Amino acid sequence: MSQFDTTATFYAAYRPGIPKEAVELLAQRVAGKEHRALLDLGSGTGQVPLALAGKMTEIDVVERDAGMLAEAGKALAGLPVTARLHNTSAEEFTPPASYRADLVTVCRAFHWMRQDVVLSRLEEMTAPDATVAVMGDGSLWTARTEWTDALRALIQKYLGEERRAGVGKKYAAHNRPYRDIIAESAFGRVEEHTIAVEREWTTETVIGYLYSTSFAARPLFGGQVDDFERRARALLDEHTAAGGLIEHASFQVVLGRRG
Repeated sequence: MSQFDTTATFYAAYRPGIPKEAVELLAQRVAGKEHRALLDLGSGTGQVPLALAGKMTEIDVVERDAGMLAEAGKALAGLPVTARLHNTSAEEFTPPASYRADLVTVCRAFHWMRQDVVLSRLEEMTAPDATVAVMGDGSLWTARTEWTDALRALIQKYLGEERRAGVGKKYAAHNRPYRDIIAESAFGRVEEHTIAVEREWTTETVIGYLYSTSFAARPLFGGQVDDFERRARALLDEHTAAGGLIEHASFQVVLGRRG
């Protein structure tokens, strides 16, 4: 069972998208090239490929969760770009020998991967001037506002103090900055960009978002899920009335290229 069993439909509907500034930054890395191949690892429901579809000539979507991959397929269907779906992990993805990606993206998923293995394997499947982009922006678990603190405390009342990572699993934090990890790879010419993002949530979108995560998916609550949702909705409605559900996030983009 993966960390995201049962979450795919919630993920597709409620996960925040990719900031337009990040999309523009990535598009610049392939601008002017006749052939523009995107390899998106740990793709989830395909948010990055969807955002970049108009900038690429071909896209490979790699996602080990079949439900997530199915949602990605729906999102990309009918777009004027060649898109191939691969139901496998980033560590095990094996393209044809002649395959060379021009841009590799990993968004909100690098912490689940064996990072050194993935970066090493990318050496053989990327163009000489390829860019590897690792992106992310934390979550409502890590956000620090009055309403997110109260929400996290409520989750902890039901699931315990430690952050969950799916049924029967605890979240293992990765404390090393991604720029340091990438700098030690073949893509050691690193630059980092931070994009400020303000999001306005509603009670409905927060509940949907929680059910898309590995730390507050519905199965974790068992028979208490309805009770949790009732209390969470009341808490969120109260904070909405008191000033709204505003989140200030920092979306980080770490770019690596061969030196």
